[in-house]
Amino acid sequence: MSADPIEYGELEQGRDCNYWELDPTLQFEARRVYPDDEFEWAETVLSGYGEALGNRMADNADRIDKEGHELRSFGKYGERCNEVVYHPLIEEQERITYEEFGLTHDAFHAPPGRDDPVGLAHTLMMQALLSYVDSGFCCPVSMTTGAAIVLDKFDDGALEEYFQGLTARDLDDHIEGAMFLTEEQGGSDVGANEVRAERTDEGDVYELYGEKWFCSNIDAQGALALARTPNAPDGVEGLSLFLVPRVKPDGEINESHFRRLKDKLGTIAVPTGEIEFQGAEAYLVGEEERGFKYMAEMMNFERLTNATGSVGVMGRALLEAKIRAARREAFGDTIDQYPLMRRDLVDMSVDYEAAATFSFEGARLLDERERVGDDSDAYTLMRLLIPVAKYKTARMAVETASYAMEVLGGNGYVREHVTHRLLRDAQVLPIWEGPSNILSLDVLRVFERENAHEALIPYVDEMLDGIEHPALEGPANETDSRFRELQTALGTLATEDGDYAQYHAKRLTDLVFDVVTAALLLEEAQWAIDEENDGRKALVAMRFVDTRFGDGEAYGVTSGDRFAMEGEIFDSIARYASVDPDALVEAVPVAD
Repeated sequence: MSADPIEYGELEQGRDCNYWELDPTLQFEARRVYPDDEFEWAETVLSGYGEALGNRMADNADRIDKEGHELRSFGKYGERCNEVVYHPLIEEQERITYEEFGLTHDAFHAPPGRDDPVGLAHTLMMQALLSYVDSGFCCPVSMTTGAAIVLDKFDDGALEEYFQGLTARDLDDHIEGAMFLTEEQGGSDVGANEVRAERTDEGDVYELYGEKWFCSNIDAQGALALARTPNAPDGVEGLSLFLVPRVKPDGEINESHFRRLKDKLGTIAVPTGEIEFQGAEAYLVGEEERGFKYMAEMMNFERLTNATGSVGVMGRALLEAKIRAARREAFGDTIDQYPLMRRDLVDMSVDYEAAATFSFEGARLLDERERVGDDSDAYTLMRLLIPVAKYKTARMAVETASYAMEVLGGNGYVREHVTHRLLRDAQVLPIWEGPSNILSLDVLRVFERENAHEALIPYVDEMLDGIEHPALEGPANETDSRFRELQTALGTLATEDGDYAQYHAKRLTDLVFDVVTAALLLEEAQWAIDEENDGRKALVAMRFVDTRFGDGEAYGVTSGDRFAMEGEIFDSIARYASVDPDALVEAVPVAD
């Protein structure tokens, strides 16, 4: 398979185009993580959605962001409304996403053209494309799937009507989901939550009392909330999970007060506000005092959504930067012809591929875990990789969006150019679903309580053992060396006190990401050489290893490195041109 460089200069900006067709990175990852029969079906769907996003939804997203939504807590006669008055264009976004492309349907019911549902990797790939356009709108889309996952796994059938609504393809029957965890005194300390649930005389019907501080998709009909029943123990062990609809089955507005919408920096498409439950009718999901366990299922999916959403933001920002660099003339040439800009675009592209590879490996493991169950290496690796993916890709999205804005110059800083919104939206990604410190502590717990090293070591070793091409031997050896350092680090933390382990948790997480990503990219590179006779992925893997693990004496200034300056290297990594594998050994020095 041979590919010519993408001519980014033929585009005026990153819209009125097909995002799927312009993103060989996502195409590669979809081929890698989808089952063969599923990818064959999905390719047309992904291309169709990429076309709709670029030509129909991108402009809508900008207008929604600029004009926003309004909250009506009460009507003109003082009656409770708890209604969000949405921007009129949001209905078109919903109809395309939910009805035309079945984003919250197809993982639970067989889509047209298939006998069975698709895996969640497809849902996450579609959400990555959606985040090219609007990561704010991706939030309710994802939480709808997340809520459906919880009901599918743990509901005894009493909430089947809500499950069917969450997964309906017809927009008129469709409802959205939400996840109300955060309370003002709790935040990431969910065990400090105080919202209480009191059982009524109607069995599994409860009344909720108390406040939720950050409620994204505040008016969702399929919202899930954690609350504490009477005499329940303190901490997360005492929390139960409830479905709390905005409108009760009898058509009355539920007993809640929507106090206000937050005046947020970004993600304007999703209304986020404060709710005071005043005896709100709620329905128990599963059993009492198992709510945090149930919610963890949704949390795993939402953290992966955050990671693949970060990938989408990076992809759009990188597309805008490449187009501008190919069209902007300065000092007699387009700026993508200058060595420093070439280096920047190559390294941004490598970061993007790294984020996509790691995130969709998490998606692959999520699907594998669904097939083989919790008592498996797939589950342990999923538990390890998901918090790592969420933490690392979120920061990478902020950095990529910020530098893309810089490439556009002053234009990138004004609302008329989408980098303005991409950076505002990206800033929430390190906060949603747990900040970096919380995620790093979760990584520590997975190593300490679930012995994640027992699954991680053979997993990485198997990938590195399969590397055979001479040009990849040096990067593979360097990665293996760093992997041994990671194992030594785990041994050190096992013998130190808890404070020491916590102090180093974030750097440990960084090392896990770098080692696993390097191994994945090398494995992809070997596959591309063997199966497609293409060395492009090898160049990506080499650059990733060099920038993460290189010695960096004098920050590389004295090294003689000219990697990204070379026209063939730039065209291959930044513009997706194919590379003859035989040229790799001649063009790129192999590490000693």
